[in-house]
Amino acid sequence: MFKRVRYYIFLRDVFILSISAFGGPQAHFAMFLDLLVKKRGYLSEEDLIELTALCQILPGPTSTQTITAVGFKIGGPNLAYLTLLIWMLPAVSIMTTAAVIISNLQEKDMSIGFTKYIQPMAVGFVGYAALRIAQKVIKSKTAVAIMLMAATGSFLLRSPYVFPLLLIVSGGITAFKYKTQPIEEKDRIRIQWANFVLWSSVFIGAALIGAFTRNEPSLLPFRLFENFYRSGSLIFGGGQVLIPFLYTEFVQFKHYLSSEEFLSGYALMQSLPGPVFSFCAYIGSLSMRNFGIGGEIVGAFAAAIGIFLPGTFLIFFVIRFWEQLKKYRIIKASLEGINAASTGMVIAAALLMFIPLENNIQNLLIVLGTFGTLTFTKIPAPFIIIAGLVAGFVL
Repeated sequence: MFKRVRYYIFLRDVFILSISAFGGPQAHFAMFLDLLVKKRGYLSEEDLIELTALCQILPGPTSTQTITAVGFKIGGPNLAYLTLLIWMLPAVSIMTTAAVIISNLQEKDMSIGFTKYIQPMAVGFVGYAALRIAQKVIKSKTAVAIMLMAATGSFLLRSPYVFPLLLIVSGGITAFKYKTQPIEEKDRIRIQWANFVLWSSVFIGAALIGAFTRNEPSLLPFRLFENFYRSGSLIFGGGQVLIPFLYTEFVQFKHYLSSEEFLSGYALMQSLPGPVFSFCAYIGSLSMRNFGIGGEIVGAFAAAIGIFLPGTFLIFFVIRFWEQLKKYRIIKASLEGINAASTGMVIAAALLMFIPLENNIQNLLIVLGTFGTLTFTKIPAPFIIIAGLVAGFVL
């Protein structure tokens, strides 16, 4: 009975975080530390730091994996899945609603011109994300070279299939520097493969379904699930790194969204609490706009489940033998290249998203102004976005 009450309290705390945790993984960590560690004592500060570090080296949404892993430590898989659902639901619901509203406005030939200022502001946000990531992970000349290579490659090639290749090659380059990592005494790794088998089975199954349903419009939800499950299995570095994947695949490659719609949705996401990955629900919904409101909701659901599941499966798999795995130098060394490549991709995304904007001094000043405001002031992102929306309505 005591455990059940404790689980209810924990899930209530997760809901509170889901509607109040603004600012991305770094800000989320501070709130997790305050509520889950200091106030509730669900785990120690050292445990939370360890879990966050683990989630940062796995593909998937860092904050989501961290809070889901906390649920796993407290109450096992069942509590962890409930944690995932409660954490993602508010932001996913809002982004789905936003997509439905935008779609209906366009159906009625009503302008979404009120978003004209937040579109260049979104580019400023992506540029700022690139700066923050670079400051954190670029520590050597090798990392700088990899960052520039990844930025150039993803900007010029503009294919969703380039990104995983860049990450693998980059991680392989710095893996050769493993001798610079300190040697730690290692124990024998004991691996439970169930969650890895689950992750890989869904990955292969989704890929096969996506291939066989490519020419069938009514089966688009299955293809969306496959697209987002693949992205969620390959993204290292959190929501900001996801943006170049999504922009290239859904705007430039498949043309499911316009650049204007993409930027408006991304800017809106910056003003919401919860996981940045919930932006995928917006994309999934607009991808299904030709199927009515019901189709848009199905598209949002397929995208959200697809993007969040792989990271959840992987954290459940790795958390059981993390203590042994983290002592291997080659694992630590490869992260330098993976993180540097991720930074380069975000830089390329900022450039790619700026190009479709109307070529005028106003948009350039808004991009630079947003970037400067985020860099040199402590004004919260939601206030910046609300100011842009208000300006769009008024002007």
